[in-house]
Parts: sequence; structure tokens; C-alpha cells
Amino acid sequence: MISFNSYLAQWTGNVRGDVLSGLVVALALIPEAIAFSIIAGVDPKVGLYASFSIAVITAIVGGRPGMISAATAATAVLMVTLVKEHGLEYLLAATVLAGLIQIAAGIARLGYVMRFVSKSVMTGFVNALAILIFMAQLPELIGVPWLTYVMVAAGLGIIYLFPLITTAIPSPLVTIVVLTAITWFFGFDNLRTVGDMGALPDTLPVFLIPDIPLNLETLWIILPYSVAVAAVGLLESLMTQSIVDDLTDTSSNRNMECVGQGIANTATGFIGGMAGCAMIGQSIINVKSGGRGRLSTFVAGAMLLFFIVVLGDSVAQIPMAALVAIMIMVSIGTFSWSSLKSLRTHPRSSSVVMLATVLFVVFTHNLAIGVLVGVLLSGIFFAWKISQLFGVRSTLSEDGRTRTYIVEGQLFFASADDFMQAFDFREVLEKVVIDVSRAHIWDISSVAALDMAVLKFRRDGAEVEIIGMNEASETIVDRLAIHDKPGAMDKLMSH
Repeated sequence: MISFNSYLAQWTGNVRGDVLSGLVVALALIPEAIAFSIIAGVDPKVGLYASFSIAVITAIVGGRPGMISAATAATAVLMVTLVKEHGLEYLLAATVLAGLIQIAAGIARLGYVMRFVSKSVMTGFVNALAILIFMAQLPELIGVPWLTYVMVAAGLGIIYLFPLITTAIPSPLVTIVVLTAITWFFGFDNLRTVGDMGALPDTLPVFLIPDIPLNLETLWIILPYSVAVAAVGLLESLMTQSIVDDLTDTSSNRNMECVGQGIANTATGFIGGMAGCAMIGQSIINVKSGGRGRLSTFVAGAMLLFFIVVLGDSVAQIPMAALVAIMIMVSIGTFSWSSLKSLRTHPRSSSVVMLATVLFVVFTHNLAIGVLVGVLLSGIFFAWKISQLFGVRSTLSEDGRTRTYIVEGQLFFASADDFMQAFDFREVLEKVVIDVSRAHIWDISSVAALDMAVLKFRRDGAEVEIIGMNEASETIVDRLAIHDKPGAMDKLMSH
């Protein structure tokens, strides 16, 4: 558990930077929250209320200071069918249940599964997300007035050149203010604005209980969606958390983040909001704008609500070109350009994992599928590499009656065939010694292979002795092996 002083420092250690970065993120959240609401097929206020609620709550109870959580496309796309078939109330109920599942995952300490995600998968995830962020801006860049391109270029110029003058004010915030002022002063009515994305709510969210029947039928309807949202939300949140850890050279609590995300989603479902999770794009905006503490996430959520309820008319005038410029900056900054150079020097298997993760995420627009494919490939390549380090050599006694097989390496499902092929069962021997002092027996496949070898030698009349087994190997062999149990030979013959 984090100490009170450490927790307080996460709120007060970077007040100025957190407030300014939170303002930038709040403005950038508005069009995305509206867009994600449209994806899910619900009113824009559902995504906006969700982004406010999730950001504020994760700022308080989340495990990663400075990370931005809100309504996201990753969770919105999973709710489309539920909304079409059953309506908004079922979406809210599914959001509450998804949050409870995430809380349970955090209590069960499932956050540590991130240790099984390789660096190649992480790189592929980051690169794919950078590509998706850029692709999401294309509708704002295709078939638009030529002035849009000028404004986007001007926005990028401000973003990259203003820090040469001063870093006291985040350049994305300057971009929003300057381009909005230019649009208003010159009366560029043909430019697309935030207000064109959808109507902004003008009231505060209120507590409500989803209006659904409380029975098993309802549970079976929402459970598949809730499980999917909980899993995808945690996966994206934990991946983003690792990236923010690297960007800030700090560590954070993954299980606390799981619980925090769950509390946020559960509460959000009761104020009319949809489920969400961490957002890598907004988190990077926050970090690059100077945000480091919990205050930045809190300000982002609180100011989002203030902007849409109190300053809705003014916020609606922000040109989308300003926000597109910011997101292009995020896309460029997110992509790991060094990974392209590393394709020549890194092991081929690592490059394949990275590229496969990118391709599956980009083509399916589903981060979970891409990451799962990458993790699966990483596991397969790792098992193949370990199996190549396995070997068996043998020595024959001077009298020619005893052969000792010396097993070296990891004996598991991928090396079991090589283990069996190393034995000459046609050789006539009085005794066979299998020395596993330099090996480790891992699974049921390796135990079955050992059984088969022992029983085949015994069937031909040889005495078999296994020596050098370490404690862990001996435990699994004693529990699963059959070669020393009654009827073992009969079981072999039956095969």
C-alpha cells in the first residue's frame, strides 16, 4: 500500500504543470468522447459524462499518476450490438458489471500478468496505436476546405516551434487558443468545429439506477459484454500504464490500477456514462505537456465537465484543425521510429512478433486481438528457442552392458520428441541409466515421455534407473508418472 505522504506528493508535487496539462487534455477529450459515443450508438453526453467521471475517479483511486482514463473506442466498439438490441439502459448495467469484474481482477492481483507481455509486443502495440490515432484524423483531412490544411500546418508549427521560445505554457494549449482566435477573428465559417461533432450537454450528470429487470436473463444478456469490456479495458490500461512508466521513469501499482479502473466504471454506469479505460494518446499529451501527478488527471476530468456545461458555446467554436494537429503530434511522438531501424539487427522472431501485433491491431482495430496474437507468437518462439537448447548424449560402459543417457536442458512439450528420439530401444542392454541432473522436467508431456522411455526399456528386459532429479522435477514426476505404478506395462501395451 502507498503511504499517505507519497500519495499526497502525487497531488502536490507538480501543481503548475499538472493544471496546465490538464487543461490541454480536457479540450482534447471533448471531440474524442463525442466520437466514441457515436461509435457506440448513444447520445454524446454518455461519452462526455463518462470521460469526466472516469478521469476524476481514477485520479483519486488509480495506480498510475498522470495517466488519463476516459471513454475510449476500444470499449465503445464492444457495446454497439448491445445498444442496438437492448438500448442504453443495458449498456449502463453492463458498464457497472464490467467495473465490478475489474475490481475483482485487481483484488486477485491479475495486474501482474503484464510481465508476460514482451518488449516486442509492447513496441507493436505502441506503433499500431500511433497508426490508429493518425488514421482517426483522416476524416477531418479528406474532402475538407483547403484552409483546413493551412490551419493544421499552422497548428503543427506552433506545437513544435513554440517550445523554442518558452516551455512555461504547453504548446498544444497555445495551439488551441491561437487557432480558435484566428477562426473567430477572420470568420472562417467553413471550418469544421467541435460543435459540429454533436450537441454538448448543458446540465450536470445525476445519479440514476439502470432501468432494467433485475433477473438472471438480464445477467446473461450483459455478462458477455461486461467480460469483454473488462478484459479489453484492463489490457489497454495496463499497456498504457507501462508506457507512461517508461516515459516518466517511474513505477506504479498495476493491481491498484485494476481496482481504480473498476471503481471508475462502476460509478460511471450510475451517472449515465459508458465504460472506458486508459487512453494512450491523451496520456502522452498529458506527459508531454508536463503532467506528472494525479492532479493533472483530476483537472482534465473536472475541466472537461466545466467546459461542456459552463463554456459549451465557446468550446464549440474550437476548430477541429487545432485538435487534429495535436493528435498528429501525438501519433508522431507515439510511434517508435527506432523500431524500424532495429528490424535489421533484432532477432527475426522479435521482429515478426512486433509486426504481427501492428498488423492485427491496425486491420481489426481491436487492441486486444493484436496484443493476444503478439503474446501467443512470443510464447511459441520462446518455446522453440528453449527446445533448441535441449540435448541428450550417452556413454556405454566398458563391459557393454550399461548405457548412461545424460539429459541436458529443459524437458517440456516442445522437446519431448527430441528426448524420445535420442534413445536406441533396439540396443540390447542389461541396464539403462537416465541422468537428468542437468535437466528440468516441466509438464505432463515431458513426464509422459519419460514414462514411455522407461517402460520401453523395461519391456525389452533392461533395468532402468533415473538419477539426478531435482526437487521440483521429482515432485511433478511423483505426482504424474506411471512407470513405477502397478499395471504400467499393460497401459503401454494398450497403446
